[in-house]
Amino acid sequence: MVTRHKVSEAEIHEAFASRDGGILEDTRAENRTIPPTLWFIAETFKGRLLKIVFIQDGENTIIKTAYEPNREEIRIYDKYKD
Repeated sequence: MVTRHKVSEAEIHEAFASRDGGILEDTRAENRTIPPTLWFIAETFKGRLLKIVFIQDGENTIIKTAYEPNREEIRIYDKYKD
């Protein structure tokens, strides 16, 4: 599986494994879901920075999208990740 943003499933797994900050909830009205949409930013093993957006449904993790974050997304994550 490769997303439309040219992110492989392996890179998504690497980002989950490398995550050192918290997981944030997307609270924007147009992005609210049940269960909630969650996201984080982390590096792959090769140093590629990715934003991973997902839903946690019980034990299942459903990836909504994954892509290289922009500066504003990085700023928000750095501010609230701890």
